[in-house]
Amino acid sequence: MDKQIQDAQRRGEFDQLPGAGEPLPAGLDTSYDELWWVKRKLAREGLSVLPPTLALRKEAEDALAAAWAAPSERIVRKIITEVNVKIRDMMFNPPPGPPLGKKPYDVEEVVRQWRERRAAAGAAASEPDARGD
Repeated sequence: MDKQIQDAQRRGEFDQLPGAGEPLPAGLDTSYDELWWVKRKLAREGLSVLPPTLALRKEAEDALAAAWAAPSERIVRKIITEVNVKIRDMMFNPPPGPPLGKKPYDVEEVVRQWRERRAAAGAAASEPDARGD
């Protein structure tokens, strides 16, 4: 077998293989994992699997960021109300896994902060440049 490999190397049959000259993939020195292909597929697709409570925490953070960027108060209320429904559902019917550890947002408080941020951004935009332009 070694002779066949050496002959093939001399003929250049290994020169154009995919990955030639690249380092070996990480993880070859770890123990065997039956789900290696699932994990590799998730990484390649840019996906992650979080427990439902952690996924909802992330969704709630993203919803708050979307509310800060919303163009109108009506949309702020809609975004926060929708995520609050999901938070309440999970509070009353917790799935297995880590606890949610999150309360529903106070819609009025979020709207108040949204107004303040908007007013501050408007004031900063209307101030003349410090150079006098």
